[in-house]
Amino acid sequence: MTGSTLRRRLVHRLAMPGITAIGVKELRGRMRGKRAFVSVTVYVLLVAGFAWMVGQILESNARNQFAFDPTYQSASIGRGIFTALMFLQTLMISVLAPASTSGTISSEREKQTLDLLAVTPISSVAIVVGKLLSALSWVFVLILASIPVTALVFVYGGVAPDDIVRGYAILFVTAISFGALGTFFSSLVRRSGAATGLTFVAVLIATVGLSFIWVFLRVTSGDPGSAFTKRPPEALFYLNPFVAQADVACGTEGNTGGWCSIIDEITGSSAVFIPPAQPVIQGRVDAMGGAIAVPAPGFGDPGVVVSDVAPDVMTVQRDRYWPRSALTLVLLAVGFTAAAVQLVTPTRRWRPRLPRVLRRRGPGSAAA
Repeated sequence: MTGSTLRRRLVHRLAMPGITAIGVKELRGRMRGKRAFVSVTVYVLLVAGFAWMVGQILESNARNQFAFDPTYQSASIGRGIFTALMFLQTLMISVLAPASTSGTISSEREKQTLDLLAVTPISSVAIVVGKLLSALSWVFVLILASIPVTALVFVYGGVAPDDIVRGYAILFVTAISFGALGTFFSSLVRRSGAATGLTFVAVLIATVGLSFIWVFLRVTSGDPGSAFTKRPPEALFYLNPFVAQADVACGTEGNTGGWCSIIDEITGSSAVFIPPAQPVIQGRVDAMGGAIAVPAPGFGDPGVVVSDVAPDVMTVQRDRYWPRSALTLVLLAVGFTAAAVQLVTPTRRWRPRLPRVLRRRGPGSAAA
């Protein structure tokens, strides 16, 4: 067998055309008719209306608080709108993604068509991944459709393009991880209603339950203000995308805003302030070694040298939390997808087996 033949087979194996076949079939069913386009339109209008209302509230507050600085007033409005949009979309994606995938496999069982898919040349990996991606494609369209609305914060300022990239990265990772969770429960149970219920219970445990456990451990561990109090592990928040969005919002505020205090409390880190250097005045001394009083700089003594005053310096650690949370959610998605493939595969090809020596001897001979 030549090298080119092996290369073609390897590419054909890795491409997994079954994923494309399943994805095209599912997308044609989901995007057929007016429902998908109406859903996208309603979603964009909802996000735009929410952004307008938040902007009106922030403008009213900023007009009274920052009337002396119009630039800071505009930047604060932009940061507020961006943060509100990210939290709103995170909430909606946390609901829409598992709802879209929790019936992907169980619906095939209810229609008694899963066995037909299993006997086709399409692999179990292609079936699960194809259904997962096709179900999430609609969610991805909703996320991408909201980008023009979010980009309006550039009119106000206070938010950089990389901040929007960070926020939307969290949205995509949340959709993939919670979607994989729904696919897993859809493969585990036979009814779509039960799969949907279990999926939302798992999402609530990951977002609210683990966060409540962290708060409980933090409060009951002793004095929260003491330096010797043991801090609960921050990994309890890794499955909570809202905390990751708080870390992104902290970056838009220059790592000194209110959201940063939440991240500091969770991670146990804080910004380090270096005080400004005091001005050093070099003057003449008398014969006894005492200092001679000198006038203020610029008022008559050219021999006085005053050093420059260093500004306040603050060492910050941006991107200290959300990358770890995103990596955990990605690993969660990979793990639940692999488990769903195992549940869909009729032969259980990943079933653990005994060592070869024990299989030859048998249980009785091995014990002997």
